[in-house]
Formats: sequence, C-alpha cells, structure tokens
Amino acid sequence: MIQDMPSPETLIDVCEATWPAADTQRVGAWAIRDGKGGGKRVSAATENWPTTEADLPAAEEAMRAIGQDPLFQIRAGDEHLDDMLAQHSYAKVDVVNIWVMSIAELTREAPPPVSAFAVWPPLSIMNELWERGAINANRRAVMARADCVKTGLLARTDDTPAGVGFVGIHNGIAMVHALHVDEALRRKGAAQNLLRQAARWAEEKGAKYLSLIVTKGNHAANPLYANMGMHLVGHYHYRMKQS
Repeated sequence: MIQDMPSPETLIDVCEATWPAADTQRVGAWAIRDGKGGGKRVSAATENWPTTEADLPAAEEAMRAIGQDPLFQIRAGDEHLDDMLAQHSYAKVDVVNIWVMSIAELTREAPPPVSAFAVWPPLSIMNELWERGAINANRRAVMARADCVKTGLLARTDDTPAGVGFVGIHNGIAMVHALHVDEALRRKGAAQNLLRQAARWAEEKGAKYLSLIVTKGNHAANPLYANMGMHLVGHYHYRMKQS
C-alpha cells in the first residue's frame, strides 16, 4: 500500500457500497451476490473465511440457483482459493487494478469552463452515451440502487456531449464507475475533465480520496490514471469455469 493512501481492502469495501449487488446471501463460507446482469463486480462470489474443496459445491449450486454461472473474485490473501479453483478448471480472467488519489491533488486544476458537469438523475443523453459504451440498463440499475451520496458525470467536447461517468461516496472515499468517452471524441481531454469534475463534486461532499477500479488490460485508461498522478495500490481478479 502507498503510504497514507487507503488500503486495497478499504477500496474494495467502497466499491461494494457504491456499486452494489442486487442481493447478497451468506451460504456457509461464501458471500453469493446476485448481480441481475450488472457485470462481474456485482455477481462474483467471495469467501468469508478460508474454504476447502468441500465448500465449493455449495457456492456453485447457489450461483446456478439464481441463474448465474459460477464466478469468484480473488483478492489479496485468497491464494489458497485461487489455487483450488485453478485445480477445478476455473480460468483466471480480468485482472483488475485499484487506483486512488488524494482529492486535494486533483482539484488543484479545475476542468475548463462548461466542460464537465455533475448531474443526477441522469439525462437521456447520458443513458445514450452509456449504452454506446456497453453500459446497459442492467449496469445502470446498479447506479440507481446504490444507497450512497452519488451523482452522474457528463463531459462536453467541441460543444458535443462526449463522456459520462458515475461516482458514489462511502466513508469519505469517492469511487468513479461506468466511465465512458464517445469513441469519436477521445484524446481531447474528456476523461480528465470527468475525473476533475468528480473530484470537485466529491470534495464539496467532504470526501478526501478519489478511486477507480479498471481492468489491467485497459491500455487507454491505466496510463491516463498514472499520468494524472493516481496511485496503483492493489489488484484482484476473477476465476470462472472453463467450458
């Protein structure tokens, strides 16, 4: 962990609070999440305490019972679970980077005038932009059910709606989700403007840190966050059954 930055465990808790599953069941050693089609973050099972092979069928059965294929999130300290799942033909997918930064650092530079806005509830154009970015109605339903201080983000580039995002706050930490910039308007500063607007909004709400979670394979987003001064503080990944 970078000194004075929130820990990966803290940021995963923030993610769960600001991007919640529709329902979470406790099944033996497992937390079973019903994501209602909202993506891996809200659909993956995790262990509440160290598990054994005898515990695995209960998790698989519980996920199939709610119409989901077995999927597990592997966090730091879950190496034994990672090894067990690998031995049961679960493939490693979507390594995820956890980024965070002090909001005070981000708000030193404001976005240009009328380049980004905090808007809630979302405007129709925001939903259209999310839809273009494969952030469908099921994923947008996650935003609607998030029980936290929250807002949507809208960026303008060349007098055109260019990008969108969602941000929620939990325990003084803001986390940005569902960030998307229209393909035709990329590399013109819209993503930076969205993040700076998120930081300004979150600072007004009393937050001290801004965080993001993004797949390691996103070769556009990760360099951007590093160049903006964000700190890479941790990782997690998923295991899903090979067909």
